[in-house]
Amino acid sequence: MTIKLITSFVLAFLFASAFGKYYVPWLRRQKAGQQIKTEVDWHRSKAGTPTMGGVMFILAATFVCLTVGFDGMLHGRFEHIFVLLFACVFGLIGFLDDWEKLKKKENMGLSSRSKFLLQLAAALVFILIMRQLGFVRPQLYVPFSQRVVYMPEWLYLIFAAFVIVGTVNAVNITDGIDGLAAGTSLPVFLFFVAVTLAWGHRFQELGIFASAMVGGLCGFLIYNFNPAKCFMGDTGSLFLGGAIAALAFAYDMPLILITLGFVFIVETLSDIIQVGYFKLTKKLYGQGRRIFKMAPLHHHLEMGGWTGKKWKEKELFCLFTGISLVMAIISFIGVYQRYPY
Repeated sequence: MTIKLITSFVLAFLFASAFGKYYVPWLRRQKAGQQIKTEVDWHRSKAGTPTMGGVMFILAATFVCLTVGFDGMLHGRFEHIFVLLFACVFGLIGFLDDWEKLKKKENMGLSSRSKFLLQLAAALVFILIMRQLGFVRPQLYVPFSQRVVYMPEWLYLIFAAFVIVGTVNAVNITDGIDGLAAGTSLPVFLFFVAVTLAWGHRFQELGIFASAMVGGLCGFLIYNFNPAKCFMGDTGSLFLGGAIAALAFAYDMPLILITLGFVFIVETLSDIIQVGYFKLTKKLYGQGRRIFKMAPLHHHLEMGGWTGKKWKEKELFCLFTGISLVMAIISFIGVYQRYPY
């Protein structure tokens, strides 16, 4: 199994890095440039940088699942394919959003309502299919305590849809500076690889997908690390969110996302707090006030929030990725004894 996981990483890395060598110039020729929000003045120089770069790691993961994971499919193991297809559905939603932005030549694509309804429908269909096939059960494994809480079927369905849509959008919000979403997602997928090694062969196919994502993201970062030659776009960030959420449910431990997705949660909360506080103070005082210089949190730090230090993009990449790695290690400690090898 270890050999397959290593092979998955290597093949995905080579695929993404080699494909990007031709894909990024092609995107430039197609003038598939990202439009930058006007309020983000210090990012104006990035306008026109090609978007939809997430296709690199999406195709890399697909290639690995169909090659390294082919033997499992012959033996009736399709977990990695279900996770891949689910993530691809969210990637398709992101692609439609990116396409609308390119057509309109602005930073607004699909409406928030349209994206939410599409994501909700995808989440519900995924959970229903996984439940029908027996991959998930209406119960919640509680990390660190080794307890299982049973839930009514209808409540579990609502919970699952909320967690999936929330995770997808949290990763999307984190994708605000060069390499940040990819960097913070790497430890998350490494966590699932480590869990596969700890829990044994029954999770091998899921581990192949997770390892492929690690390799694909490393290959993608060659082009996305600051200064970025391309952005992953919503195509990539929604795929990432869908993949992370799908893996959490496929491993039957969605509650681990509380610690494992700590960075994504903090980023999302900073955005919610900012908007909520602005609306509340506007209603109370007639003028909206802000807690952060700009939300989400990475932009606040870029602008010198709290300490006055204006964090550079490479520094933020290291900071957030480092925190994500620490939380992945803590998460592993909380679950590795569930299924001793």
